[in-house]
This record gives sequence, C-alpha cells and structure tokens, in this order.
Amino acid sequence: MYHLPVLLPECLEGLQINPQGTYIDLTFGGGGHTKAILQQLKQGKLFAFDQDEDAELNAKAIADPQFTFIKTNFRYFQKYLKLKGCTQVDGILADLGVSSHQIDSAHRGFSTRFDGELDMRMSKTQDLSAKEVINEYSKDELHKIFGLYGEIRNAKTLAEGIIQARNSKQIRSTQELKAILNRFAPKYSEFKYQAQVFQALRIEVNDELKALEEMLVQTAEVLKPNGRLVVMSYHSLEDRLVKHFIQKGKFQGEIEKDIYGNYSLPLEAVNKKPIEATPEEIAQNSRARSAKLRIARKN
Repeated sequence: MYHLPVLLPECLEGLQINPQGTYIDLTFGGGGHTKAILQQLKQGKLFAFDQDEDAELNAKAIADPQFTFIKTNFRYFQKYLKLKGCTQVDGILADLGVSSHQIDSAHRGFSTRFDGELDMRMSKTQDLSAKEVINEYSKDELHKIFGLYGEIRNAKTLAEGIIQARNSKQIRSTQELKAILNRFAPKYSEFKYQAQVFQALRIEVNDELKALEEMLVQTAEVLKPNGRLVVMSYHSLEDRLVKHFIQKGKFQGEIEKDIYGNYSLPLEAVNKKPIEATPEEIAQNSRARSAKLRIARKN
C-alpha cells in the first residue's frame, strides 16, 4: 500500500463534512484521506494539494468531477485556490507526516533504513538537497539545525565531526552519514539519534516549519465561519506551532486584545488535548504512534 491514512475516522469526524461543502486536503500523498472525503460529498468540492511528483501521479487516478488536484507546496494554497475561483471553504485537512511511499523509496534519502543518495527533497524541482546541507553548510549552520530541528544534545560536537569527515571525502549517501552519526550517538540510542538528525535535515531542506506557519495563517482567512481545521503532526516542533496558532492566533508572544480588552482569536480549539491513535491502530500502522491530531473551528 502506498500510504495507510492515520486516524482516518477521527479526521473525518473532525471535519464535520457537509455533503454540499467545499474542502481542502493540503497533503494529498497517496490520496487516502482525499478518497474518504470524496465518498461523503454530494455536489461538494474537494481541492487537494501536494508538491510531490509521485502524489501528482496518484491524483491522476481519481476521476471525479468534484475533485481538483493542484501541484504546489501548501504554503501557496490560498493563491492557487483563488485562481480556481474559490475563496472560502468549509474544512481544511493537513497530515504533516512524510508519506510511507516517500520513506520507503530508498533513492529519496528520507529513511535511515535504506542506503540512498542524501536527497530528502519533497519536490525534485527544489535546488537544496540534504547533500548540499551536509557538505556545504558551515559548522555554525549545522550546529543550529541539529539543535533546533533535531533537538540533538551534542549538536555542536556533531557539526564539528561532520566538517572533519567531509574535509577528507564528500558525504554522499545515507549510509555514509549514518556511519559518522554512530560515532556521536549515545550508546543503545543510535537509531533514535539517526532519526533526529534525518528529521533536522528534512526540515531544513524543505523549509518545513516556515511553510507550516505560512499555511496556518492562510487557513484562518480561507475557512468560512464555523469551518473546521484538522491538522495531524508527528513531532513536537510541528505540534507546538499548530497548538500556539489555534490557542493564540500567532506563533510567539502573548495573545493580542482588541480595543475593548477582549481576545480576538480567529480559531477556537475543538479538542483541548490532541487526539492520539489507539493501541489497535498503532499495532496495524506503526506510523500512527507519534501522531497528534488537533481540531479547530473558525470563529
């Protein structure tokens, strides 16, 4: 299977689908969530976004007049939606995880399980790849991304080790990088350490956190009153941004008040705590283990 949708019933329930409504799936991937939404639409519309070329191929297999696929990064979704003559929607879904297909494609370089080129681009049209980051970034830049995006404790030491290793030979493959990482990983935690570094590289290559912030701001503008936002994240950095935006309408600082001293928030949390997968779903799909689902309603 290309990609098993995580928390599918919970996502559909969170969207509160109106069969005549207009919906957006911001992360089409293998189309699992999209197909489930389409089944509930009657005269409704569904716009799906993805920047990945493989996702575009999957979308071509859906022959449904209610469905429109748009190939772009979701940080631009409002602009492309307007080009399609749509300005307001009833619900927006975003599954922020890397698809199983991307992870399982060795040549994409996302996974620590396979040997492949250090790539990690969500779209092959991007210039920056993980190979450039590892071989061309300065020690300070590497230190910053490992610490900030990978939450690596010895980020500075690791950055120095990578600089030293690449001085003698360019680091080209995931296996070459892993061999270096294992010298700095805590004992018995090698796999977790590798995963943290790979996460940091992927976030940097795809500018994921900035893209997420830009996307979230647009959701508040595009949703109709009482429209639903459903976002599933897989690591604390993403979940924190989603949580802050829903609770505060911004990503840093205090909530702003209007001239009367009232809080003016675009969204209201439907669930105070994130929804997580059941042990049964985790047993069936290990990707669900780290998923956190947050649902918000437009005020």
